[in-house]
Amino acid sequence: MAVSNMLFSDVESFLDSHPDLFEDYLNRKGNYSMVEKWLKNHQASKGPVAAAPAAEPREEKGNAYKDSWASKCDGLQRRASQKELRKTFARSKAINVNRTYDEHVNSRAQEPLTSMRRRALLRKASSLPPTTAHILSALLESRVNIPQYPSTAVDFKYYLKEHSEREFFLELVKDISNDLDLTSLSYKILVFVCIMVDADRCSLFLVEGTGNKKTLVSKFFDVHAGTTVLPSMNSDEVQVPWGKGIIGYVAEHGETVNIPDAYQDRRFSDEIDKLTGYKTKSLLCMPIRNSDGEIIGVAQAINKTSSGELFTEDDEKVLQMYLPFCGIAISNAQLFAASRKEYDRSRALLEVVNDLFEEQTDLEKIVRKIMHRAQTLLKCERCSVQLLEDIESPVVKFTKSFELLSPKCSADTETSFKDSMEKSSYSDWLINNSIAELVASTGLPVNISDAYQDPRFDAEADQFSDFHIRSVLCVPIWNSNHQIIGVAQVLNRLDGKPFDDADQRLFEAFVIFCGLGINNTIMYDQVKKSWAKQSVALDVLSYHATCSKTEVDKFKAANIPLVCELGIDKLSFDDFSLDVDAMITAALRMFIELGTVQKFKIDYETLCRWLLTVRKNYRMVLYHNWRHAFNVCQCMFAMLTTAGFQETLTELEIFALIVGCVCHDLDHRGTNNAFQAKTGSALSLLYGTSATLEHHHFNHAVMILQSEVCYVPISAAMQLPFTFCCM
Repeated sequence: MAVSNMLFSDVESFLDSHPDLFEDYLNRKGNYSMVEKWLKNHQASKGPVAAAPAAEPREEKGNAYKDSWASKCDGLQRRASQKELRKTFARSKAINVNRTYDEHVNSRAQEPLTSMRRRALLRKASSLPPTTAHILSALLESRVNIPQYPSTAVDFKYYLKEHSEREFFLELVKDISNDLDLTSLSYKILVFVCIMVDADRCSLFLVEGTGNKKTLVSKFFDVHAGTTVLPSMNSDEVQVPWGKGIIGYVAEHGETVNIPDAYQDRRFSDEIDKLTGYKTKSLLCMPIRNSDGEIIGVAQAINKTSSGELFTEDDEKVLQMYLPFCGIAISNAQLFAASRKEYDRSRALLEVVNDLFEEQTDLEKIVRKIMHRAQTLLKCERCSVQLLEDIESPVVKFTKSFELLSPKCSADTETSFKDSMEKSSYSDWLINNSIAELVASTGLPVNISDAYQDPRFDAEADQFSDFHIRSVLCVPIWNSNHQIIGVAQVLNRLDGKPFDDADQRLFEAFVIFCGLGINNTIMYDQVKKSWAKQSVALDVLSYHATCSKTEVDKFKAANIPLVCELGIDKLSFDDFSLDVDAMITAALRMFIELGTVQKFKIDYETLCRWLLTVRKNYRMVLYHNWRHAFNVCQCMFAMLTTAGFQETLTELEIFALIVGCVCHDLDHRGTNNAFQAKTGSALSLLYGTSATLEHHHFNHAVMILQSEVCYVPISAAMQLPFTFCCM
C-alpha cells in the first residue's frame, strides 16, 4: 500500500540519486521509439537537420516509400542529426596537422576572444618549430579517407521488406556497396541477412591464410538484427579450422547447408554453443564468393524468429542473390585495407630511415630506436638485437645483446624499460641462443609459429623463465658489404597469433635499413677510436720529435755570428763550411737580420726550439736532408738581401718564404711521388694525389708550427696569408 501512495517526484528523486539503476532499467526496457522521441525533443533548434532529406536523393519510388514511412515515425530527423555529427567529425579529422584553424568554424559568427583564449593562441603561434619527425609525419599523412554514407534505419528496412521487395533489396545493396570499412561492412551484412531470412542471430566467418594454413575467423559473431550498438572489436574471435564443423564444411566444399535440427547433424559441433550459451536449432549456412568465384567467407543464420518455423528454399534463394554483392563488397574492403596496411608499413619504413639518419653516433641509442620501431611495426611482446663480436670469424659469438619488453606486457613500464636496457648484456630471457646462432651462421631467417613444437627451441629453459615464448621470428642483420653483423629477433605477437609471411617480409625489409644504420654507427665508433689513437700517437711523436731543453738553452745562450762573418749573404756561400750546429746559428742570424723576430714579437727561445725541432724531423737521406733545407734557406736569404726583394715583398711574405724554405722537405723519405704511388704506400693512400710528398711536407710543417712547444704567435688576421705563403 505504501508503494501506491508514492508520488512521481519521489520516484524521480530516487532515480536521480541512483543513475546506475536508471541506466540498467533503460537498457533492459527501452525501445526504439523511446530513443526516437528523446532525439526529437533534444535536437538543436538551429542546424541543417531540416535540409537533410534533400541531401540524400533517391529514386522517385523510393522517396515515396520513405515519405510514407517517415509519416509514421520521426526517425528521419534522427538520421539527419547523425549525418550532421558525421560531417562534424569528418571535418575535424580532415584538418591538416600544420593548420591552426578550421575554416568552417571561423566562417561562423565570431565570438569575442577571452584573455585565456588569446594566451592559448599566442602559445600556439610562438611554439618551437617542429622536428624532422613531425614534419615527415605531416608530409606522409594519408589524404585518403574512407567514405562515410549514412545508413537507413533498421525499421525502415523492415518497412521496405513488407511493401516492396525490389526497393528493399536495392536498399541493402546500396548500403554495402559504398562501405570500404571491413568492420562496419561485416556488421551491416549480418544485420541485413538477419532481416532477409528472419533469423534470430547471424555470424560471419572470413577466410584467413593460404594453402594448407587456411582458417575461418569470425569477424562478428551472433549478431542480432535489433542490435543498435556495434559489437566490440576487442572481444575474443572464434576460429574454425578449415573443413571442421558445418562452417568448415561449407567453406571447403562450397555447398549450402540448411539444417532443421543442428544437433541431429554429425557435422555440427556444439563447442560454440557451449562457449556462448546459446541454443542452436535450425541453421542456414552459405559460402560467400568473390568476383573470381573463390570462397572468401561463410555466412551463417541461426534459428528462424518465427516460432517453430525453419529456413526455407526461398530463404536460400534470397541469400544466393544477395551474398554475391556481399562478396564483391568484402573483396573491395579487403583490398582497401591491404592497401592502407601497405601504406602504413611504407610510411613506417620511411620513419625508420629518418630515425637512423638522425642518430648515427651512439650504438645504444640507435638500437633502442630500432627495437621501438620493430615493436610498433610487428606489435610483438619482446624484441632483441644481438651483435657479433667478429664478423670475419667462422665461430659465432655475440658481443652485445639488447632487449626491449613491450609496455603492454609489463605492469611497470618504466622499470621494465630501464632494466631491459641496463641489463641487456646478461639478459636471462634470451634462452634460445641456438636459434640466433643458427641465423647468424646460415644467414637464413627463422620463423617458428609454435616454439614448443620446434626441436631447435629449448623448451625446458623456457619453463623456468618468467617470460614464456610462443612464436619466434629471427632474421640476420647485414651491412653494406653483405656481411652478417648480428641478428634481430621478435617474440610473441600481441594478438596471440604466429608471425606470418607478411610479418617476415616486413621485418626483413626493416632490418636492411637497421643494418645500414648499425654499420654506420659502428664505423663512426671505429673512426672515433682511430682519431683517438692518432691523437695519442701525434702527442707521443711531438714529444719525442722535439728537441731537449738542454739543446735549446745551449743555442739560446750562444753568441750568434754576424752575416759578414758567416758569409750567408752571398750566392757563392759554401754550406759545407758549417756543421749541423753552426747551421742552426746561421739560421737564427737570418731571422734576426730580416727583422721578423722583432716585427712579429717571436720569443727567441721558441725560435730556437722550432729550428732544432725542424732539424730533428729531417731524415738522414742522401739529398733531401737538413743541410739541403738550410742551403735553400740561405739562397733565399741572399736573394732577399742582395737583389732588392725586401722593397717589393711585405714583411709577412718575407717571413713566410724563409719558413717555407726551412720546412719545404720535412720528413722526406728519399723517394719520389711515382715510387710512393706505385708501391701503394701509406702516404699515397692518405693524400690520394700525385703531389703526395708535397702535401706531406706541408702538413708536417703545419703540425710542428701548431704544436705547443713550437707555436709561433702570429695574429689571427695574419694566419691565413701566412699559411698561403708557406704553401
